[in-house]
Amino acid sequence: MKIGMNLLLWTGHVTEDHVPVLRALKDTGFDGVEVPVFDPSDTSHYAKLGAVLDDIGLQRTAVALIPDEAHSPISPDAAARQGGVDHLTRVIDCCEALGAQALVGPWFQPLGVFSGEGPTGDELERCAGVHRQVAQKARDAGLICALEPLNRFECYLLNTCEQSSSYLERLGEEGFGILYDTFHANIEEKDPLAALRSAYGKGHVNHVHISENDRGTPGRGHAKIRETITELKGLGYDGWLTIEAFGKALPELAAATRVWRDFFASPEEVYSEGYSYIRDCWEQA
Repeated sequence: MKIGMNLLLWTGHVTEDHVPVLRALKDTGFDGVEVPVFDPSDTSHYAKLGAVLDDIGLQRTAVALIPDEAHSPISPDAAARQGGVDHLTRVIDCCEALGAQALVGPWFQPLGVFSGEGPTGDELERCAGVHRQVAQKARDAGLICALEPLNRFECYLLNTCEQSSSYLERLGEEGFGILYDTFHANIEEKDPLAALRSAYGKGHVNHVHISENDRGTPGRGHAKIRETITELKGLGYDGWLTIEAFGKALPELAAATRVWRDFFASPEEVYSEGYSYIRDCWEQA
């Protein structure tokens, strides 16, 4: 098991200006960080960042998303789907330059875009068509791919583990799995632990976000974090447990995630208490 910290708490574009934060995370005990790859225009930037992280001694995963409808894998417009392929191809190039172990996140549709209905078979198949075009490239880059089902207020294609498992079976590509997030599961799953067990039993869970019910400091809310970690240890999970928390540092992200108020006293509280809480939950499991 490895404990990570999603850097979206501070920024959507990590640079050398964030070295003090990265060193503080290393000193706290974190094994690695989750780097947002939202701007994939310059692979050399991620290569340099990878060297910085190597120097500090932090492993890394990467999180990505679909920027807009012009790059949407579920669009009926072939040009938009090709835009999605092109975007994800660049993201994978950046991940490889970064030295990332995994590419995670909701990179199946643009966030906050709704049809007024649930996902159609055509949308799911169009999305699978895009993912199939980048699957081998991701494998060649040594990336684990983990798609993140989000709550229904952020997207509509994949909201639950069951939906996501069904999509993976449709997709049929090795190396793809589910990012299980305790925040989203707290909203969408009738029984979050049963959903986790079912998806894990199918071999589908390959990344985990530890996120509190208010997206604040882990352990200070009511999301089933301790129970989830206990379940994962019992199942034999040995991957990443990555803290994801959101504040108001990034206005666009704060708007997308509906963060209107402060959920913690400081980022230091989130990562220091969060790390200790995860470690305690794992050791007590």
